[in-house]
Amino acid sequence: MSQATFDSDDLFGEAASEVRGDVEENLDAAREALPAPEVIWTVEAENTLGVLNTLNQALDVGDAEAHLRDAKKWYTMGERAEAFEDAEDLEVEIESIEETIEDVQSAGEKAGNLASTIPDLRSALDEAQDAGSEYDEETEDETDEGEADEG
Repeated sequence: MSQATFDSDDLFGEAASEVRGDVEENLDAAREALPAPEVIWTVEAENTLGVLNTLNQALDVGDAEAHLRDAKKWYTMGERAEAFEDAEDLEVEIESIEETIEDVQSAGEKAGNLASTIPDLRSALDEAQDAGSEYDEETEDETDEGEADEG
């Protein structure tokens, strides 16, 4: 009977090690799926809208969310089974990657919102300049007419 218990404990330990390995592999994959820092820092485009659109595309987290979800799934299973002797490092890493994903997504939303605002802003500024030019021309015409009447 003690031999069967030893085998079960041995198998459980092996399974716990595999679960931890799965969590670590998924965390590594999530980290690798995040945008590279140089991709969001160095953006080439002809204008502001191009920069914002390129930045927005660069801020895509890709498969990082799916890998994080898998890591959390295996971590939760291991925790509930009390398979981990020490899993604080995994929990800290999960939280860290989760926060990074949220930060990247938030920045992407802001870049997207700004990119959608820029064309409207440009149109409004163009209209304001055109209206100002028309006003200047009308004022100039009125001044010329006033001088002509005096002469």
